[in-house]
Amino acid sequence: MRHGAPQLPGLLLGHFDVPSEAHGVEQCVRRARTLEFERVVTSDLSRARAPGAIIAAERKVEHHADARWRELYFGEWEGADPATLPPEPLGAFWDDPDRHPPPRGERWGELCGRVEDALRTLTAPTLVVTHAGAMRAALAALCGLDARQCWAVDLPYAAVLSLRVWPGPQMSGQMTALLP
Repeated sequence: MRHGAPQLPGLLLGHFDVPSEAHGVEQCVRRARTLEFERVVTSDLSRARAPGAIIAAERKVEHHADARWRELYFGEWEGADPATLPPEPLGAFWDDPDRHPPPRGERWGELCGRVEDALRTLTAPTLVVTHAGAMRAALAALCGLDARQCWAVDLPYAAVLSLRVWPGPQMSGQMTALLP
């Protein structure tokens, strides 16, 4: 599940710890009531951790925060409005986030690697409350999508992406989506 709308929408928040709006948290909590899971894992950033903790408490299941589920680190672009960034480097990033990461930021492949590592630790049906970038990285890891295909997936706030994971040397998955 993607976290609810942050208090500073429209910015490249990455690792910048901005909480969700109250209505965004409530949207996540309501959405989770329709889902089946045995535990909750969240990014350690408050916009994902806060709704995850409420969901886990309501459901009386374990909650664990894991930094591997954080959003892509935008480096010097953290907290920036994309409209204020130089168009050439920003366009190069959107076109190929592995070859052209944000200045002093994380490469797409690094995000995919840490999310794939986090996926390997999931053992029971788990609700992961995270960020759009991490959700797209899970798609790359499990469904073999490339960066351009992943960026084309629309994940509005509180969107649920249901992935069935088949563990093994070559992890694979199957996807369904539930959008607000």
